Amino acid sequence: MEPLGQLIKQELFAQERSVTWFARKLHLDRSNVYRLFQKNSIDTDLLSRISLVLGKDFFAVLSQQIADRQNSQQ
Repeated sequence: MEPLGQLIKQELFAQERSVTWFARKLHLDRSNVYRLFQKNSIDTDLLSRISLVLGKDFFAVLSQQIADRQNSQQ
């Protein structure tokens, strides 16, 4: 499973948004956004805010990863 922070980073850059823009929308410092990109897990409240800001349901992405992992183990 790819780290959640990396998925968020990929989506941010796919949308051609800057880290500064993202940090402002989330009311975070830029340094905290860079740390966020390194995380494997993220608080659900923050993940919800990120999903709204980027317009992408990261909970659905996680659910799909879990389903894929379960299918590969069967």
